[in-house]
Amino acid sequence: MSDELVSDVRFEGDRLIVDLADGRTIAVPIAWYPRLADATPGQRAKWEIAGAGYGIHWPDIDEDLSTEGLLRGAPAPRWAG
Repeated sequence: MSDELVSDVRFEGDRLIVDLADGRTIAVPIAWYPRLADATPGQRAKWEIAGAGYGIHWPDIDEDLSTEGLLRGAPAPRWAG
């Protein structure tokens, strides 16, 4: 599973792009993650590797994503409220 470690994160247009240590790249719509979609470019740019390398954390918006979820193509759950 060490191949699923995050190596880089960036945003291009309306997509979140995550590069993995094994050379794979995951691209998903930002719209899948409302906190990221609503964040400013500065907030999106401030990310850190979390979860022993298998996750990404954006401290300014309290968002966490895992490489496992990204690879599954799992959008953020929609909560009724």
